[in-house]
Amino acid sequence: MHRISLFHFSLLLFLSLSIGVSAQTLSLKQAVNTALTNYGTIKAKDNYANASKSSIQQARREYLPNFSLSAQQDYGTINGQNGPQYGLGGLGTASSGPALDKQNWNAAFGGLYLANVNWDFFTFGKIRERIKVADAAYQRDKNDLEQEKFQQEIRVSAAYLNLLAAQRLTRSQQNNLDRAVTFKNTAVIRAKNGLIAGVDSSFAKAEVSNAKIALTKAKDLEQEQANRLGVLMGLTATSYNVDTASITRIPNNLLEDTVIKSSHPLLKFYQNRVDVSQQQVNYFKKLYYPTFTLFGVMQGRGSGFSSGYALDQTAYSSSYADGVNPTRGNYLIGIGMTWNLSTLLKNRPQVRAQEYISQGLKEEYNLVDQQLKAQLALAETKLANALANYREAPIQVKAASDAYLQKNTLYKNGLTTLVDLTQALFTLNRAETDRDIAFTNVWQALLLKSAALGNYDIFINEF
Repeated sequence: MHRISLFHFSLLLFLSLSIGVSAQTLSLKQAVNTALTNYGTIKAKDNYANASKSSIQQARREYLPNFSLSAQQDYGTINGQNGPQYGLGGLGTASSGPALDKQNWNAAFGGLYLANVNWDFFTFGKIRERIKVADAAYQRDKNDLEQEKFQQEIRVSAAYLNLLAAQRLTRSQQNNLDRAVTFKNTAVIRAKNGLIAGVDSSFAKAEVSNAKIALTKAKDLEQEQANRLGVLMGLTATSYNVDTASITRIPNNLLEDTVIKSSHPLLKFYQNRVDVSQQQVNYFKKLYYPTFTLFGVMQGRGSGFSSGYALDQTAYSSSYADGVNPTRGNYLIGIGMTWNLSTLLKNRPQVRAQEYISQGLKEEYNLVDQQLKAQLALAETKLANALANYREAPIQVKAASDAYLQKNTLYKNGLTTLVDLTQALFTLNRAETDRDIAFTNVWQALLLKSAALGNYDIFINEF
């Protein structure tokens, strides 16, 4: 008995928790915040922006001088030979020894130790322009992240409104089914009592089936919209209780600014693309100029061959310690200039190509600006039409409801035909559907206007 009671208690606790979780209402702000946290594209672009930010630090460190340490220990012969040579591609040895009259295979150890510093202290602004390119790329990727968040807010809001509308349509179709069932029950009873023809009963059953099919389609649409919302939120759940009461009214403030500003997230992103390209043009132009370098070298060298080896080929040691111990040292400091004059010819097509890219990006910016202006004009028209339909919808529902009530009463008293009642039922269902759509369309139009203006607050502040 104790085990059974414990099992029942656990089952009831689980059911109560499940009901509590499923009954929780998902608000629009919660949906948007979840999407901004979970959606894969936003997380990816956040990483791209962080990568660009690190590139700025890397570009700034190009100012630092290069400091290299090198050490090598070798074993081999030092036969020398008079004659010119060039170490093409590094394929050559650096053996230094006397040019003897014949080959010998005397070998010993040697060592070379280097510390090298070189600093491009004046580059005519090459490094500075490289930093500007990196900074412009970071601004572009950062604003790409911001415009992606803005687009995601719009997408999630649109999906949320669609789910709201779908759930309201499901409720309307459920009400329509309830009316059809009541109407069928009345018809069946009257047909059994011989008050009406049997065909009326069959016709009423057909209307119930039609209402059930319409309800199933509405539920299917609701599931599709819930699934789309779940994908945009980065979740796998496909069933949500949304705040259906939030669209039973129209927004309070519809008279916002109707001018698209350059601070629009999408316009800022496209402008940043132009800026990056223009900075690259400036950087490529700086490559025309030479580079001035300071350098310094400290060298230590050891060898198993003695200074008298040229006269006495036995004056060497094969000992490892004797060969790698540095016995000679040198230092060198200097200043140099490198200027690849062929860059003047080679770089010009690259600069011209980048200038064409900049012009192309400017044209894309202009196109987006035109599209946003067209979208704003469309949003204004849709908002006006949606408000007009919103005002008409309650009138239509009231009239259709009164007509249905009248026809239903007349039919029960045998004063009208089944066809008239069915027509009234259809008209009421259509009016309720139009009402549900009209409510949603006002908010959808406001969302479209908010997207065109680049100001999501216009929409979300109304919730």
